[in-house]
Amino acid sequence: VWTRYRINYIYLFEFDPRNVDTPIDIFNSAVDETLVFLICMLMYYKSDAGDMPLWIPPGAYPSFLIIYTIKCLIFPWKIRLPMWIAIKQVIMAPFIAPTFFVTYVGDVSTSMVKVFQDLLWTVCFVVSGDFILMVGNEQDHAWTEHFWYKKIAIPLVCLLPLWIRFNQCLRRYLDTGKRWPHLANAFKYALSQSVTLFGAFHPLYLMHTKQTDLHTVLLHDDDDDDNDDTTIVIGNYQSNLFQLFWMGLFVSSSLYSYFWDVYMDWGLGRPEFAFLGPRLMFPKKTSYYMVMCADLVMRFMWVLTLVPPQSGAKFELPAYLSAISMTIELFRRTIWSFFRLEHEHRQNTEGFRRVNVVPLHFDHNHQHKYHQTKRVGWKVLIEIVVVTSIVVALSAVSVIVAQKSANLKLSHERDL
Repeated sequence: VWTRYRINYIYLFEFDPRNVDTPIDIFNSAVDETLVFLICMLMYYKSDAGDMPLWIPPGAYPSFLIIYTIKCLIFPWKIRLPMWIAIKQVIMAPFIAPTFFVTYVGDVSTSMVKVFQDLLWTVCFVVSGDFILMVGNEQDHAWTEHFWYKKIAIPLVCLLPLWIRFNQCLRRYLDTGKRWPHLANAFKYALSQSVTLFGAFHPLYLMHTKQTDLHTVLLHDDDDDDNDDTTIVIGNYQSNLFQLFWMGLFVSSSLYSYFWDVYMDWGLGRPEFAFLGPRLMFPKKTSYYMVMCADLVMRFMWVLTLVPPQSGAKFELPAYLSAISMTIELFRRTIWSFFRLEHEHRQNTEGFRRVNVVPLHFDHNHQHKYHQTKRVGWKVLIEIVVVTSIVVALSAVSVIVAQKSANLKLSHERDL
């Protein structure tokens, strides 16, 4: 799509044109990996049904798929090396100045929360030795019920992409000294982190309820020969304050993220251009309106993916909808990428580059202003430390209060 509409993603991402795969190469690699996945999945189900040799444990087939996937991530090394360098730069967000491509990868990683959860599950599957157990074993995946997995590892995996992107925004503020848009963008990810914490430690909003308990009174009349008993149930009133608080966070985070997608990342929503933007590169204007409407719905679904699985929350997505929600989010991020690159190509407003023309791919020794670094004072650094401290403190308070509320509920149940 980028090539068809003359969006020079190779220049914007600062790729080496000699190491960029063609769309056909990428499609062929995806087909090969999909075929291996389908074959391994078929063999696994056949083994589970008893149609395969018993001396091969069912876990051997997903183990082979893991080895094959690792191979594809490493070889050919010349092509994969830039990917690993980019991943290292994303992880080291607060310590190095992020380029446009690094921030783009950080944005994409926030859409892969479910994928990272599956990667964690896969690592535990291999390390625990479950791949050599037969299906139905009592110890099969027992670690999924442990506290460290449900309350520590999974929430950390959900928070990590958001925390990395949060640090990238703070680093951009440190490099440029501009509060807008970098601190405002950091606040967006801080809101999303709050939603994740509330989903991970749901007692904070699930157990603090203001309610009148049900009372059942059994009345018996000794003079009645029929021995009929009369049961009176005193009604129940429940108002979940923290459930409403979480819903407020959920809606606020979704709407804020949606506004940022349309107005900042895509450069759309300008009233003077019929709520679109100037110098549009895609030919059909109706596609912009359709995407803006679809993004509003899919943004709400993305926030739901931040709630860790098996958290016990009332609004947790059912297991059978997890794959669907993950697919929808990846589709949303793909559409987001088309318009994000278009906006960066025609505007260059984020400060990564300050040129009006996208040149051809050749090396030269000219010095440009966007290569020059600007030193910032201690004031900016102090503001970054304060913002980070506030976010960390709020996160810690959320977890501590949640655990105390859970303990209070357990003690209350024991008293009853």
